[in-house]
Amino acid sequence: MSEPLLSSLAAAPAGQALTVSQVSAPAHSPEWAGWLADLGFLPGEAVRVLRRGAEQTGNLVVRVGQSTFALRHAEAECIAVTPRHG
Repeated sequence: MSEPLLSSLAAAPAGQALTVSQVSAPAHSPEWAGWLADLGFLPGEAVRVLRRGAEQTGNLVVRVGQSTFALRHAEAECIAVTPRHG
């Protein structure tokens, strides 16, 4: 069985059940990784895009665990996800 492909949360379709695989931060904002972890974006956590802004690179409304947050597109790009099965 092959390993599922990683994608960023920013590219994920709305409504799909996903699992956080890893969180990284851009060089210009290394504190983002810690901030996202504090919000609950940790490897193994269930996550789902609930809604997208009007623009392709706009804000996203996401649910991680039992919490709902609005993320900027650039922040969502820091979160690698895989499809959640079962």
